[in-house]
Amino acid sequence: MKYNQELAGDIERFKDYVLIVEGKKDVTALKSLGFDKVYALHLTGVPLRERVEQIMTYVAKKERVCILTDIDRRGKLLYEKVKPIFQELGARLDSTFRGILIKAQISHIEGLSTFMQKVNQIE
Repeated sequence: MKYNQELAGDIERFKDYVLIVEGKKDVTALKSLGFDKVYALHLTGVPLRERVEQIMTYVAKKERVCILTDIDRRGKLLYEKVKPIFQELGARLDSTFRGILIKAQISHIEGLSTFMQKVNQIE
């Protein structure tokens, strides 16, 4: 279970990042793990580009932004759609955290808190 312990440590390293997720359940899951700056892309009645612009008003210039959409077909398409918008608006994108979750085979962000609870029970 060494890798899971590493994952818990890795997660701590990203607590000061701005995390962009798909929906409310993802926000809730990450906030339960102690992340403060978590924003959902899906907001009823708000077009995607407008939502990205709204989110960017909360992001300081120096803050790193990680787009954490789910690692499924829909999530990947959404990632490809919003990444250029964030870049255009000057976000400091960093996908290191996303890569760590992919490597750990965590495909749905809302399941991350459950996964971490199981890891903590094993330790």
